[in-house]
Amino acid sequence: MSQIKFENVGLKYGEKVVTEGMNFEIQQGEIFVLVGPSGGGKTSTLKMINALVIPTDGYVYFEDKKIRDYDLQQLRLKIGYVLQQIALFPNMTVKQNIELIPELIGWDKEKCRERSQALLDKVGLPAEKYAGRFPRELSGGEQQRIGILRAIAAEPDLILMDEPFSALDPISRTALQDLILDIHAEFGTTIVFVTHDMNEAMKLGDRIAVVADGEIAQLGTPDELKNHPATDFVKSFFGAANFDQLTLKSLIEELELDREADPVWNKADVTAPIEQVYQELSQNESLAIYEGENFLGNIDRATVFRILAKK
Repeated sequence: MSQIKFENVGLKYGEKVVTEGMNFEIQQGEIFVLVGPSGGGKTSTLKMINALVIPTDGYVYFEDKKIRDYDLQQLRLKIGYVLQQIALFPNMTVKQNIELIPELIGWDKEKCRERSQALLDKVGLPAEKYAGRFPRELSGGEQQRIGILRAIAAEPDLILMDEPFSALDPISRTALQDLILDIHAEFGTTIVFVTHDMNEAMKLGDRIAVVADGEIAQLGTPDELKNHPATDFVKSFFGAANFDQLTLKSLIEELELDREADPVWNKADVTAPIEQVYQELSQNESLAIYEGENFLGNIDRATVFRILAKK
């Protein structure tokens, strides 16, 4: 059953087109991932679901009702929201942060306490040890766990997640991806997840929408997109997810570095893993490549993606 529907949705800021002609549905109970380079329209698309951004064209529906026809406070209380910037209230304890939304919608104190305790125990942060702590006393990974628990505490109909793990170290990131899959398996809540990391999209998504330049380049299951890419862009984006053992140095002869140009602001060492380079180029158009202190030249996003697509 469709829970969210985009019908000819477009968004403009003056003359700038952010998204246009978006038509898709998100089914109840699925993990739906929006993936693509930074600036392509992913976050704006996500924010139109809870009316943080209002489309200039078309309609967004939630549970068969136009978003614009909802009382915004009531709508947002039905939707959990997790950001990259861990937005815990610093003067509230862990327990108070988790119980905030349940209290707002009228749960009694005992039900709130039972819920927060059960959730903390579920994610390996025992309530007797963590409930009374403040956010400043937690690691980044622990803070993001609490952010996720706060988003699901009131049993929302939908959870929106906007690049929630991109600022974390690889170990914390993997652990939290696994946590999302565990939570989804247990509660079956619909999750809309934004990322620029194709590996993360493939791990989490039941279906994936590849977003570029304000449009959906392709929508399908991970296998469909990987095995039957609709465009060269989709092919390059998915091809770049298959480079586990590659380093930048292993591709250096194929990269056609621009050795004459001045170094760009963003840089990488020639010994860097391709995964790291790919992450950087998902957010930046080009990188300056160094060997130690020696500038070797600049590489651009399109060249790297094209080479990786052949691997």
